Amino acid sequence: MDFWQGFWIMTGVHLLACMSPGPDFVLVSQQSLSRGRAAGLLTALGIALGFGIHIIYSVLGLVTVVAQSATLLTVIKIGGSLYLIYIGYKGLTAKAADNVIEIRAEAMAEEPAWQIIWRGLLCNVLNPKAVVYMLSLFTVVLSPATPLWQMAAYGAWMTLMLFVWFGLVASVLSVPAVNRRFQRFGHQIDRICGGALVLLGIKLMRGS
Repeated sequence: MDFWQGFWIMTGVHLLACMSPGPDFVLVSQQSLSRGRAAGLLTALGIALGFGIHIIYSVLGLVTVVAQSATLLTVIKIGGSLYLIYIGYKGLTAKAADNVIEIRAEAMAEEPAWQIIWRGLLCNVLNPKAVVYMLSLFTVVLSPATPLWQMAAYGAWMTLMLFVWFGLVASVLSVPAVNRRFQRFGHQIDRICGGALVLLGIKLMRGS
């Protein structure tokens, strides 16, 4: 498979994967709607960095080792499930606010940017489905004979795609005309997104 043939295959597959609803999408949406564009973009950056970690071990040929280690996958599954339930619980127990703008400013001032990035990174890294996804990409779509530089190029491109997609989601949900429609229901949105994350965590824990 030549570079461009593989490039377009990877792009098509990854674009569909990016657009599929999941923990990353829920987290970016919740952060963007409740805390604004900056928080959404920082979360998107963290998710992209987390995906970059998956890319690194995949390019190095370790994805098969990770995928075949039942113990490691179980640890990732439990850790990911508990983390989703934790951040979902925080959304469910978030306090209602009378002034959304003031609460956003206070929240951004209280929480350093690195913590928001870290939350997004963990959300992606601790998703065992990402391991299966990387296994399918790097062992099924690509040939074992694919040059290292080519796989690295694909990985960098997919990481950028992920950031751009979730950055777009954060930007759209932060547009004043769009966001104003959600401000009156900010507390309910936190609860809905929190509940969704808890359910995703439970589903992941059950292995379904």
